[in-house]
Amino acid sequence: MTDARMYRLQAAMEEESADLIALIPGPNLSYLSGLSFHLMERPVVALIPRVGLPALVLPDLEAAKLTASRIPFIPFPYGEDETSRSGAFLAMAKRMNVGALKVAVEYRRMRVLELRLLEKAAPQMTTGEADPLLARVRMIKELAEAQAMREAAHIAERAFEQTLPAICAGVSELEIAAELTLQTLRSGSDSELPFAPIVASGPNAALPHALPGERRLQAGDLVVIDWGAAHQGYFSDLTRTLAVGEPSDELRLVYETVRRANQAGREASRPGATAGEVDAAARTVIVAAGYGERFIHRTGHGLGLEAHEEPFISEGSDVRLEPGMTFTIEPGIYLAGVGGVRIEDDVLVTAEGAESLTAYPRELKVIAG
Repeated sequence: MTDARMYRLQAAMEEESADLIALIPGPNLSYLSGLSFHLMERPVVALIPRVGLPALVLPDLEAAKLTASRIPFIPFPYGEDETSRSGAFLAMAKRMNVGALKVAVEYRRMRVLELRLLEKAAPQMTTGEADPLLARVRMIKELAEAQAMREAAHIAERAFEQTLPAICAGVSELEIAAELTLQTLRSGSDSELPFAPIVASGPNAALPHALPGERRLQAGDLVVIDWGAAHQGYFSDLTRTLAVGEPSDELRLVYETVRRANQAGREASRPGATAGEVDAAARTVIVAAGYGERFIHRTGHGLGLEAHEEPFISEGSDVRLEPGMTFTIEPGIYLAGVGGVRIEDDVLVTAEGAESLTAYPRELKVIAG
């Protein structure tokens, strides 16, 4: 088997003495195979061995997809009846000699449905966690992956620019989110966006993950807009904060503090630095301004085939940055009952330092109040 991604995963499995990894439809299976399957009532499960060919249980109606796989699978297709499905799992377990081996599963993704089918087919198997091994392989992006993310960032920025004319006092958060979604698709994004846009105005902006609602923008508001686009399955994730009319002196100070924290985090991103050191660089700026207790989340998270993946840019993390890692820098300050500010960029670690994949201006933009 010569595929580089599978080779890296199996080499990591060898180092960790991992016997088998079970995958279900999602970013890990897509990363290895290039195939996409719906996560539905008809289960799809891949078993990746430490050595040799992987196996795949899948419905008959999906079997034709295997011709497009970047890696060969030993297929175990099944029909519409439960007996056929159980038989496919039993056949796979026997072929892969599961027996009493430890099967590492995706803790953040594996459903009870697939897990129970595996356990029924191999009652003596035990389970472990596959996520650290998979993250180790996926954290370092190939050139094509980085380029896809760079294009996803450009798409998102074009979409935001096209949405700006629709943002003004009196328009609702939901109306802005709808327009931004439309413009993201029109700008060339894949149809599956990283997440639904966050548009949070006034007091709602003090909630980092607020859902857009019927609230209409008012003079004096800050508006936090968090959105992303997708290209060839890879994501971008940006946040910009706007002011509706002239903000108060305190809100201007808060904005400038977050902008400087964002810059400090980006400048601290380099090979050899730890994720904790990058978090500290951004956090120190906010603490020094007296808003440390209002920065209520980590500085960033990994980005790629998922909107949130490793590495996590959080306090105390000892993960050392390496060229090819991609993550967000998104410090924020949140004032309950008043508003909030977040500025988020996507960063690619390079041999010399870091490249910001996102370039949309970070200075405060004031729209008509």
